[in-house]
Amino acid sequence: MTIKWLMGLGVLGTGWLALLASVMLLSSDAPAALVPLATADFIDALPDHISITDTTALGTVLVSDDADFVAQLYRAGAVVVLPAGLMGCAPLT
Repeated sequence: MTIKWLMGLGVLGTGWLALLASVMLLSSDAPAALVPLATADFIDALPDHISITDTTALGTVLVSDDADFVAQLYRAGAVVVLPAGLMGCAPLT
């Protein structure tokens, strides 16, 4: 029974992250983007016009005014890009 609960929580968590990533990809409403577990190679591959506003153990928060901001983050090597800076978002610190 415990294994079913853990599997259910894993599916729920994965679904929630997929939903957030889809919203970020399809919408530009979030003022910033969170890239969890960003590597040094990813940071080095970022274009100059993308700014890093915060870096924590959980991820890196980035901002840009470009229309294809999220696509640029994926091209730089981000595995997943999540919305950040919206009302109700928990602070990373």
